[in-house]
Amino acid sequence: MLRKIRVVMASVLFLLCLMLFLDFTGFFATYFGWIAKIQLVPAILAVNLVVVVLLLLLTFLFGRVYCSIVCPLGVFQDIISRVGSKIRGHRPAFKYMKELKWLRYSFLLLFVVTLIAGIPAVYTLIEPYSSFGRMANALFAPLYQWGNNALAYLAERLDSYAFYRSEVIFKGVTTLIVALVTIVLLFVLAGRKGRIYCNSICPVGTLLGLVSKVALFRPVLDISKCTSCHMCAKRCKSSCIDVESGKIDYSRCVVCFDCIESCKFGALEYKFAFGKKTQPLKSQDGLSRREFLAVSSLMAGSVALNAQNKVDGGLAAIEDKIAPERKISIVPPGAKSIKNLSDHCTACQLCVSACPNDVLRPSDSLERFMQPESSYEKGFCRPECNKCSQVCPTGAITPLAVEDKVSTHIGHAVWVEKNCLPVADGVSCGLCANRCPVGAISMVQIEGATQGLKRPVVDQEKCIGCGACEYLCPARPFSAIYVEGNDVHIVK
Repeated sequence: MLRKIRVVMASVLFLLCLMLFLDFTGFFATYFGWIAKIQLVPAILAVNLVVVVLLLLLTFLFGRVYCSIVCPLGVFQDIISRVGSKIRGHRPAFKYMKELKWLRYSFLLLFVVTLIAGIPAVYTLIEPYSSFGRMANALFAPLYQWGNNALAYLAERLDSYAFYRSEVIFKGVTTLIVALVTIVLLFVLAGRKGRIYCNSICPVGTLLGLVSKVALFRPVLDISKCTSCHMCAKRCKSSCIDVESGKIDYSRCVVCFDCIESCKFGALEYKFAFGKKTQPLKSQDGLSRREFLAVSSLMAGSVALNAQNKVDGGLAAIEDKIAPERKISIVPPGAKSIKNLSDHCTACQLCVSACPNDVLRPSDSLERFMQPESSYEKGFCRPECNKCSQVCPTGAITPLAVEDKVSTHIGHAVWVEKNCLPVADGVSCGLCANRCPVGAISMVQIEGATQGLKRPVVDQEKCIGCGACEYLCPARPFSAIYVEGNDVHIVK
């Protein structure tokens, strides 16, 4: 019964979390965005002490149920393991493995140090929620959209509008490559070794493992009833049950209850076991108090430091735009500054998935590796939209009311004379001025020009950097007006 409850809860949370990245209507982000905010590392970066304390308390009470129910990457590994067993035609047969302590704590130390030092190119690669988000956004979302578009095509033939098409856009080659490498790695590891990624690489699993060693409720092995059939060890995806010595490594147990269900002799039971020394491994006395305090202090330190429409209505093919070389990247409204975004963002790609205007992209720079930045080839940051600030679970993009967005200057427009149609081709335009949502662009007479041609002039005091001018500019492949980011956002 416990296993069935765990499977149902894990399945529901996994599907809802997955839909946060797949759904392009915004429905799931509106009602279930809290699922992203109860992930451990996003809560730490958001300095959400309530969530962090609750998750640690949950682990202290029941063991690593977070890893088996809440963490989408953990549940995804269970799915991979299950699919692998179906392909092989038999249930997975695991066996006990000694803890790779040096590897576990090396990755935890690497994660904490790079998190505190602000090196996202490292810590975002091994953070579990972000790893899942990248796969969902880069790999699963395009498949979901293609499926939706196929249904929309069929519905149109039946004069139905139950579905509508959405443009499928791959938003970052680097992120796509990282996502592909991650999913291949997971299939290789989880397909054969179950939760070895969780218990050898994942820093969250290692951190919670420190707490789960002394959990109040744990699976307990009754030696007197055990017949050494090894069925529990064969079903243990964490490879943490040593039948020969009758011991369980609680730091690696993810409380999946598979072992209890597999035991036909009642030798395993999930019960209150605080302070009991029935089956701790010799190594399970674990880190010394000094080591535990050192790791805890590092984690506490990290908390403190991180306290569309096409322009051309005709039938001619439109040349795609090329993004300009920006001296300063544009980060989303609500991010406050590039530094604030870099300090808090885990590059989970949830804001990229939620952006309805196809503006946000994962960065390729090492300083902000795969963190979001704005680019205006496919759309612009509409003043009435604040989706990215609503879904961010870490505080990298703080909640921003729509009425405050128009007074938040994330960048400023720059005019490029050689690309402008009135100057280069002698053609009247003015589209940038007509469509600027804050009236920051006006048209002035070009000196010496015939036929009264005018060019745009940008009022930097009014410009908020939304990118409407850059996106709507008909010049190709480079716009005649583009946006440079502001290092620190200006609120007026």
